[in-house]
This record gives sequence, C-alpha cells and structure tokens, in this order.
Amino acid sequence: MSGRTQFKEHDGVLELKSGNFTYNFKQNQTPFKKIILLNASMAGYISELGAENVIIGVSSPEYIYSDKIQNLIKEGKIQNVGSEQKYDVEKIISMKPDAIFTNHIASFDNTYELLKNNGIQVIFLDEYMEQKPLEKTAYIKLFGEFLGKEKEAEAKYQEVEKNYSDLKQLASKAKEKPVVLANEMYGDVWYLPGGNTSVAHYISDANANYIMKDNKDEKALTMSFEEVYAKAGGVQYWVNAGSHTSKKEMLGMNPFYGKLDVFNKGKIYTIAGKEKLKANDFFESGVVRADLILKDYIKIFHPELLPDYQLTYMKELQ
Repeated sequence: MSGRTQFKEHDGVLELKSGNFTYNFKQNQTPFKKIILLNASMAGYISELGAENVIIGVSSPEYIYSDKIQNLIKEGKIQNVGSEQKYDVEKIISMKPDAIFTNHIASFDNTYELLKNNGIQVIFLDEYMEQKPLEKTAYIKLFGEFLGKEKEAEAKYQEVEKNYSDLKQLASKAKEKPVVLANEMYGDVWYLPGGNTSVAHYISDANANYIMKDNKDEKALTMSFEEVYAKAGGVQYWVNAGSHTSKKEMLGMNPFYGKLDVFNKGKIYTIAGKEKLKANDFFESGVVRADLILKDYIKIFHPELLPDYQLTYMKELQ
C-alpha cells in the first residue's frame, strides 16, 4: 500500500505490517462485525464504505462529522468510550469488540496492554502520517479487507485516483502559477508545512508555487513571523489559515498578519467549509476524498478551470 503499511494474504492468513507492528489474522477472525475507533478521523474510511453499523464505540464523539454516526450515537448503538485524556477501559472490555483501531500513542501503552491482556485486538495505524494524498486514501483498502468490503474499497479507491489524476491534468493547463502561503501562527510560532507534506503535494498538484516547495521535510517547520514575512513577498493566496470566522477576528488574534501583502491584497482560505461545532469533515471524509481536496485547491488558484464548482472543504475569508 504505502511505505508505512503493507498487508498480504497467504494460506488463509491476513498479514498486516503497520509501522513497527505486525499482525496475523486467521480466516475466522475477519471480517470484523464490531469495531471501536479511538480516532475520529478513521470514521471517514468506514463511512465511505457504508459500514457505519459495524462501529460499536468511538472516543471523543464531538469530533465526528458524519450525521449517520451521530444518529447511531444518539440511538445508543455506538457508545462513547472516553477521550484522549482518558479511555473507559472497563466499558471497552465489557463491549467485547472484535478490534480497536487507533494511532499508537506511547503514553497509552499501559492501556493498550490492559486491553490486550483481556483478549482485545488493538490495531495501530499511522494514516495521519501519510503525506502523499492518494496513499492516505489507500487505507480504505485496508478497512475493506477487515470489513469484508474489498470490492467496494477497491472501487472507491479507483474512483478517487482517477478523479485526482484527471484534475491534476486539468490544473496543468492553467496559464498562471500563483505563489502560495499555508497554515498560521500559534503564539509566536508559524507552523509552515514542509515541502514534502500533504499540503505541499496538493498545492503542487494544483499547479501553484508553494513558498517552501524546495524544502524536503515531511513535517511542519517552525518559523518566526519575521522568517515567514521575508519569504512571503509576491504571495497571492494563503490557504489552510485555520478556521477563523473573518479577517477581523484573525487580526484580533494576531496583529502581525496585517503586515502581510496577502492579508491586505490577496485571498485567504480556511478549512472550515464543512465544520459543525468541533467536527470538521476535512479531517474525516477528506482523508479519503483527496480528489475533492485537490479540486478545492484548483478552484482557489485557477477558478477559470472549474467555473461551476463550489468549494467543498475550503472557505474564503472575508
């Protein structure tokens, strides 16, 4: 699948390698009928497969965007099993899930041990670390394997991949290649996506020039306002600018922003196009729908190429 995750079937055993972890599932162990998600973002994969009814528990349900999952929570068919502050281990054990999916967090090793000692299968995935958009989408195939929906998963992946490739081709026809800034400051640090992050890949595939495109990092770079200011000359678009409600509110949080040309003369976009309270679908269906995220960026940088398309996850800040 990708550098971080591989799975293969041999002699009726499904073998998964994920990061430093290896798992072997016998034929009678899958498909899973009852799963718990300890990361809201993984819900996106399950929803795209139409398999919401296999979820019996989630942590931090307030971060889940899907109406269908929220309704199942209201009906008591999906239980709240706590949050990243504290999981309700006894409740989880009593629910007897076939598997729990989560990102590995070292400080929870004791909790994971406790669950494993009670015969519960804990599966660690690193989907959030994938920086190539389609490699993040590809995790749907893994969930397809586990849930007995291989065909649906393969079809969905192929659809997203084809759309992505067609959109990238469309973007390459643009006459202009605008200069782009991304993310924002927290306190006195600007977390600027490295040149090998998903944000950088999207901007490049949408045929625009990201100011850090020559950088090789897969993680955010920490910079002072002055350092970013020095690089921000000629920037026409500022994307992923948090989830602010207005330019005025943004300036109230950080008066320095007003010194940037792009703040005064360019266009600014947040990722709050599909947000409800604490839940943001950019981090949910967006993990699968790389094609729609790319489409948003193309619409932003080259509106003439997609005249009738309305933004899905992004929103222009006024």
